[in-house]
Amino acid sequence: MKTITLILALLVAGATISYAQCGKKVKLTTSKTDHLDATGAVTRTDVEKAVVEISKSDLMITVNDEHKMTGTIKSDSCNWSVPFKNGKTIIKATLSNDQGEDKNVTITIEGKDGNITLLFEIEGMPDDRIRVAIDTFQEEG
Repeated sequence: MKTITLILALLVAGATISYAQCGKKVKLTTSKTDHLDATGAVTRTDVEKAVVEISKSDLMITVNDEHKMTGTIKSDSCNWSVPFKNGKTIIKATLSNDQGEDKNVTITIEGKDGNITLLFEIEGMPDDRIRVAIDTFQEEG
């Protein structure tokens, strides 16, 4: 009986740790953007400030305090073994840009050994994927 109780306690603790940042409002900031082609090769690099704010149901991306994209999260999966350090979140959302155009996007946030990257892919545009290294990753409110 003690073994079963210990196993259950470890499972609950593991689930709590992996969900520690999932479903919470987070803010990511970046300072450099890599544009990738379909093979993953860098086609251009821009030095620009971007802020990505993610809540349970909404998403907002601001680039250089000028261009904004806002949208609704349609689905997500989240699994972090160490919050803000090691793990992965995949978000599928619909974003509207400054011109009111809607785009379906997939955003993959991945952490390996404390280095966090974000990959932004627009449906139907495989030759212009965007990858950024996250400078700060913080929980909001």
